[in-house]
Amino acid sequence: MHEHTWQRSSFCGGGGNNCVEVAVDGSDVAIRESSAPDAVVTTDRATLRAFVLGVKGGRLDMLRS
Repeated sequence: MHEHTWQRSSFCGGGGNNCVEVAVDGSDVAIRESSAPDAVVTTDRATLRAFVLGVKGGRLDMLRS
């Protein structure tokens, strides 16, 4: 993944610097925060999907007392 075409959610607002941006190239996914565009996390689609499903399923929730 060398040249990224970044996408952000339509919920992001008017081009502010408080958005998560995603670039997809085949099975590779790059993620960054718009306020820190040089810090890029890369993963693959399967791993990202497992992470998102875990978050949605509550498997990463912290225990509450």
